[in-house]
This record gives sequence, structure tokens and C-alpha cells, in this order.
Amino acid sequence: MSEPLGSEGTTRRLPVLDKDRTPEDDVPEPAPEPAPGSGRFWSARRVPAAVVALLLAALAGVLLYDIAAVRADRPPLRVRRELARQLAERPLDDVWVLVGAGVAAALGLWLILLAVTPGLRDVLPMRRPDPDVRAGLHRGAAGLVLRDRAMEVAGVQSVQVRAGRRRADVRAVSHFRDLDDVRADLDAVLGDAVRGLGLARPPALSVRVRRPGRKG
Repeated sequence: MSEPLGSEGTTRRLPVLDKDRTPEDDVPEPAPEPAPGSGRFWSARRVPAAVVALLLAALAGVLLYDIAAVRADRPPLRVRRELARQLAERPLDDVWVLVGAGVAAALGLWLILLAVTPGLRDVLPMRRPDPDVRAGLHRGAAGLVLRDRAMEVAGVQSVQVRAGRRRADVRAVSHFRDLDDVRADLDAVLGDAVRGLGLARPPALSVRVRRPGRKG
């Protein structure tokens, strides 16, 4: 039995059917789970670190100069003498002592807060399909994507989106169609858009739709 001819007279092999293949074999494999470590990005805190370093360097320099002056049989700095006298004479319940202690405590708590918090609140961490790759999405860019997708819904006149780390607030104005229908379409479209952003922790959606206000 001869094989069928192709368009140019060449022979073409017929496809072979695999009788053992089942429909379950055509189901695509699930996407790999994101790699661990998709937490928030940590800020370098360059400005606070530079300010603290400069202040400590200045205080250390003044203290070393004063110690060297005393060792050279010169009188100590007037600032240190006045500070020592004030600390010796003022009681602990004095207003200025309490104010100074409060300021020092506030600065210490601020530095501790900077040390234990990651910062960079505007950068949303994305999923990590590979442990060697890490990416983030700015909240403004995420809000812009959601706004563009929302404007594609029929009946939407204007949209305001505020994208946060845990929730995305969407405020839409619809000039025609039923508000419930517009809200349902926005929930579906924006839900797909949030999943398409590829964020490690997709924010929850809060959608509100209203009619435009009356002019005049």
C-alpha cells in the first residue's frame, strides 16, 4: 500500500495515534510554587545612618580634644564644665532634665524602629519563581495598571486607585449602566489584573462605584 503524496509529490508519513494516551495526559502541569524569601525589601537607611555617624563623630572629636587639653594641663572646655555643673545642681524632676531625657528616649526609639523595620513601603515584593531572582513593583505602577484596566470596563467615566500593601482602593464613576453591573465587571477585571501583577501578597480589592455629581 502506497503512502499519500504531498503537495510536491513527496511522500508524507501519516500521524501515529497513541491508543494508551488518556485525556489526563493533556492537562498542563501546575505552575511551580514561588521560592521562599519573597518578603519586603529592606531600606539602606543611608540618611539616618549618615546623620547619626556625623553626630557621633563630632561628639567623639570634641571629647577627645577636651581630654587631650586636660592632659596638656589646659583647662577643660567651658561647655563640658557648664554641662557638669548643670547636671550636678539640677534635680531629676527639673523640667529641662525631663525634656532632655524625653528627647533622648524618643531618638533612641526612632533609631530602634528604623533598625527593626524594613522600610521601602512603596515597593511591593513580587513572586520569586527562581531563588536567584528577586523583583519588586512600585505601588504607583500597580495603581496605574489597575486604573488602565478599570477604564476598559463599559460605563466607567473616571477611576481613582490607591494601591497599598494589603488593600487596593478603587473609586470609579459610572455615567451609564447599572451600578451593580459595573461593580461586578470591575471586580472580575481587577481581580484578574491583581493576579497578573505577580505580587507575592496580592492586595485585597475594595471597589466603590457612584454616579457623577451634578454640575452647578
